[in-house]
Amino acid sequence: MTEQTIQPQTSETKEQTTAKKKSKRSVNKGQVHILATFNNTIVSFSDPSGAILSTSSAGACGFRGSKKGTAYAAQVASERAGQNAKQQYGFKSADVYIKGIGLGRDAAVRALANLDIQVESIQDLTGVPHGGVRPRKARRV
Repeated sequence: MTEQTIQPQTSETKEQTTAKKKSKRSVNKGQVHILATFNNTIVSFSDPSGAILSTSSAGACGFRGSKKGTAYAAQVASERAGQNAKQQYGFKSADVYIKGIGLGRDAAVRALANLDIQVESIQDLTGVPHGGVRPRKARRV
């Protein structure tokens, strides 16, 4: 067997093992996904390929119960996520995708305009029922 000498870790070796500082990523244009249900509103900012940059919801902003479904709660959630995306990534313009029929649909988009984020397009991705559910069985008398 060969003997191995173990060297104590000096300040030079510690500097070599530390990771390099991440460079600040800049995303000027991206997507905003708004999910507006009757009970909550979730706002997500992503880059053009769909990778999430920042997200917020009415529940995460401190609203509880039926207050989460209000337009004001959606506005606050949109502002919080937008400020985060602007500060960290320099977010300036967005394509908006809205899903759901909650009260926060319009309020969340208006909040983006208040943050000076240019809205280039708005698409509604709300699901539309086709064919409906199976009818009840016939009543026997």
